[in-house]
Amino acid sequence: MNTRSMGPEAGVPAWEIEVGEQPLDRPAANSIGGWPFLDADQEWPSCGCGERMALFFQLDLPPEIAHFGGDHLLVFHCRAHNDASNPPVDADRLASRFWDAPQLSLPGPFWRTLLQRGPASATKPEPHVRALPLTLRPFIDEPVRPGYGAMLFKVGGLPSWAQGPELYECACGAELVYLCQVPENLTFLTHPGAPAQPYGDRDGYQLFLGNEVYFLACPQRCDPAAIWPVNQN
Repeated sequence: MNTRSMGPEAGVPAWEIEVGEQPLDRPAANSIGGWPFLDADQEWPSCGCGERMALFFQLDLPPEIAHFGGDHLLVFHCRAHNDASNPPVDADRLASRFWDAPQLSLPGPFWRTLLQRGPASATKPEPHVRALPLTLRPFIDEPVRPGYGAMLFKVGGLPSWAQGPELYECACGAELVYLCQVPENLTFLTHPGAPAQPYGDRDGYQLFLGNEVYFLACPQRCDPAAIWPVNQN
């Protein structure tokens, strides 16, 4: 891990992610919950505990996004396990296949984040998280101070860094690139009667205990899951 405070002082293109109120009744590529668009060879992810993960959200990334423009981003998280991420480090970089490393007392992670590029088709819908549409609104992320952007649900721009910049080198040797941010305590609403999430919100689920989450992805695309979720509060 590497921490430093240097960053752009000018505004950076970004896209605010707005959550709609009208529930989806059909597949949509930009959604909370809904029908995940998975590559043909990608199975629906399961937690290290064996439970199928919940689809929290998915997005078609704008073509202007460096390295990942046009990719499809999917974020899954276990309903039954809810904690902060713990980076598996080997020397000065993330460990080999860090995306599959054990977390908590589990033999694997309790989340899965994917960047997919191939032809994808919608699968069966996520059963617990309410399917809501997402809209990407372009804006210029003006830094509130050098290197620090707006605290929003957004793609691109500058991370808001609640506790200071936190940067990682991928196991392949590439420096991970900031891609997307989820603000603190964002609740992903669930259907009535959905199983509860430990330490979650009574109205729905949260990512990583409701921490701010900054998704950093490998620009070399060494694996669709080569993305690290930095948690801060």
